[in-house]
Amino acid sequence: MTLATEVKKLTESKPFYAVAGVGDFAVEKLRELPEQLQKLQSRRTELAKDLPEMARVYAGKAESFAKEFPEKARGYADQLAGRATEAYEDFATRGRRVVSKTSGDAALELEEVSRAAKPATPARKPRTTKAKA
Repeated sequence: MTLATEVKKLTESKPFYAVAGVGDFAVEKLRELPEQLQKLQSRRTELAKDLPEMARVYAGKAESFAKEFPEKARGYADQLAGRATEAYEDFATRGRRVVSKTSGDAALELEEVSRAAKPATPARKPRTTKAKA
């Protein structure tokens, strides 16, 4: 199988596009990170002041949540399956856009190079002639 065939087979698969989409999403979020950190640092003293009260409120909520957990867990599991499928499809679509945008003619070039490349042939041993005595 040629390299071009293998590359084409890979780039036509949904998992390939999903991975490309996830990578693009990660880059997008990493670019937002400095701004998010700056916002949190500016609110640091405010958050520290409110922390004890927030901890009491969340402790009360945690108690009631623990009682309802088994029933809610089933519902969350059902929602999660649907959301995971949706996210996979979204990442595959996003990846397809990213790959087609960034690859341009690169795939065609790779195919041309692959077709033009000839398989390596082993070097032949030179014939030795025996000296006649």
